[in-house]
Amino acid sequence: MLYTPAFTAMFLANFCTVSSFGAFYLFPLFITEHGGDKSDIGLIMGGFALASALCRPWVANMIDRLGRKKSYLIGCLTMAVMPLFYLTFAGNLADFYLPLLVVRIVHGIGLAICFTAIFTFVADIIPPGRLNEGIGIFGASGLIGTAIGPLIGEMVLHRYGFDAFFIAAGLPALAALLITLSLADPYAPREEQPGPGFFTLLGRRKHLAIALLSLLFGFGLAASGNFVAPLAQARHLPFVSLYFIAYSTAAVLIRLVGGRLADRVGEARILPYALLITASGLLALIFVTSAPAFFAAGFLAGAGHGLLFPTLNALAIRDEPARNRGKITGIFTGGIDTGAFAGAVILGYLGEWGGLELIFAVGGTALLSGLVLARPYPRRPNAT
Repeated sequence: MLYTPAFTAMFLANFCTVSSFGAFYLFPLFITEHGGDKSDIGLIMGGFALASALCRPWVANMIDRLGRKKSYLIGCLTMAVMPLFYLTFAGNLADFYLPLLVVRIVHGIGLAICFTAIFTFVADIIPPGRLNEGIGIFGASGLIGTAIGPLIGEMVLHRYGFDAFFIAAGLPALAALLITLSLADPYAPREEQPGPGFFTLLGRRKHLAIALLSLLFGFGLAASGNFVAPLAQARHLPFVSLYFIAYSTAAVLIRLVGGRLADRVGEARILPYALLITASGLLALIFVTSAPAFFAAGFLAGAGHGLLFPTLNALAIRDEPARNRGKITGIFTGGIDTGAFAGAVILGYLGEWGGLELIFAVGGTALLSGLVLARPYPRRPNAT
């Protein structure tokens, strides 16, 4: 059975943590309000992703050794507490640049723990024959959170300012912690059979290809996650959250049918289409000048995301033993975070030089380059 009470509880918990994270898509506005430019946005937003990526081998090993639930609770606590530290920053950005980077780094580690732990947690309870469907529907919780977080965050920000915004951003992560307390961990770590290490698994051809595709995916996400808000501001579009609502709506709708299709035909056949659609959504942002076009670009990019994320995730963990899943999920999510960091920094500097249009052109092209790697990978037996 797929849709169990535990699945539902994890769905709600992930919705909460992603809502907390999603609110920070508006954080570039805090940076510019305090005197920062596009390169500052890239570095500060990228510091979050860099920390999340660099800690991933440690986080992935922790999840396989400590367990899914305990690890997730640690991540939720970090995500709930760290937004409060942003309340201490005032004045010009240069006056608190380094302390802000430290806070972003710790915040990023918390998110890395949450994402890796909960996607490993849910993979343990999904029937193998419904892996794409289960991951796709579960991942919809994060997509809904991606829409709700910025929407509520924007309303709080406009009405009450950044202090209230930061407090509100931490509350959903606290709710996720409370939801998870009652769950039983489906995986009991066994020290005598720890399985191969993170980097041993990364060296395998299949997982290296997944890591590279995930990196390109993260690079593209850096464009939409970090530079859509400045784009809306520069082109006088009414609501930043309009893009994220469209993005999440499309991603959720396509997962209602896409997951079962991928389970039937195989992840490798879906992958090229997912890359093409996601890239098209980013490239469309180059030409956006109105709210309907802004919504349409978000809808297109979200449809691609709705296919791409669960396809890569299912391809990574299919036929792998439970004791390896934390590390393999770490490879997949770590690749996304590495790409998000590289994208934030590189695109930030490119934006300073060539404008916002160049940011989305390069982000979309990066995703298209993944077509070189989007080819079938043979299934392997459950081996270490």
